[in-house]
Amino acid sequence: MTEKLQKILSRAGIASRRALEQMIEEGRVVVNGKTANVGDRFEANEITVKIDGKVVLSPDTNQVSCRVLMYHKPEGELTTLSDPENRPTVFDHIPKPPQGRWIYIGRLDINTSGLLLFTTDGELANALMHPKYEVERIYAARIYGEVSEDQIDALTQGVMLEDGKARFNRVVYVGGEGRNAWYHVSLKEGRKREVRRLWEAVGLKVSRLIRIKYAGIDLDPNLKSGQYRELTLSEVNKLRKSVKLEPLDKIPEPMSAQGTKGTKKQSVKPKAQEQKTNAPSKNGKFANPVNKGSKVGDKKPFAKSQRAGKSFVGSDGNTRSSSFGKNSYSRRPKSKTINRSSRKPFGR
Repeated sequence: MTEKLQKILSRAGIASRRALEQMIEEGRVVVNGKTANVGDRFEANEITVKIDGKVVLSPDTNQVSCRVLMYHKPEGELTTLSDPENRPTVFDHIPKPPQGRWIYIGRLDINTSGLLLFTTDGELANALMHPKYEVERIYAARIYGEVSEDQIDALTQGVMLEDGKARFNRVVYVGGEGRNAWYHVSLKEGRKREVRRLWEAVGLKVSRLIRIKYAGIDLDPNLKSGQYRELTLSEVNKLRKSVKLEPLDKIPEPMSAQGTKGTKKQSVKPKAQEQKTNAPSKNGKFANPVNKGSKVGDKKPFAKSQRAGKSFVGSDGNTRSSSFGKNSYSRRPKSKTINRSSRKPFGR
């Protein structure tokens, strides 16, 4: 069956469909010796494609295996292939795949850390970033300033940004006080700096921002900042199911087992319990697994009255055992300003 050229090349991990369409319009793409036009259709296994004179696809190379890599991005790295100012990029710290190239799924800005997914499957990457699938992203945000109920209502009902109206689907307070108050927020689109701009629109500032979940896949708590691992078959199929793609029967052996060049210290093998997720509980709130062996991630200690039983995302991006006893927190207090001491236990 014939397919549009840009779809074939995108699935092979050459570039995004939009970027490929632009290349075709510029006359840079040649198929079987002829300059391609937008809208051309081909059999994927019967074409040799050159871009700028370099062969990027041929019948011998067009079967690129679907790999998905999870990376715990630290602050200070750019989500780009190269930077004219020679600043660090996420591609400096992940291994090159045996076939194709990595496509990042959902950009993170330089000051945001946390979960960043890469794949060699262009079709999967495009679907996971396409607005029509409303893929959920969840962030842990540390907010400077007192957050009122009116501000939370505005954030969930929608505020006007310079590029149109936007809102969070949910806002859940998960711990901390003063300059160290953490919230989990979810949204289903990926505009530039959208989380920060939403909080700024109601007069509040985000002092730390960590992406902890994308399309149902949680940031692995065993991954330290700057480390990566490949997703398991069940995790890859969970991503594919979220955007209505057919499941895979198998995935390639992990790159480390194939001797792919990479920093062994950075690569982390998934553990058996990795399938436990921060999925919403029955009442719609975010349930967080407790990392019992860890310490609170921020330097400022919590008051004794706060320590006991609950969990939140610390400054390193990991879920922490911390600070919340029985007098803890639900989303909606009775007063206009959030009175944390009177809130119901989070996640119950």
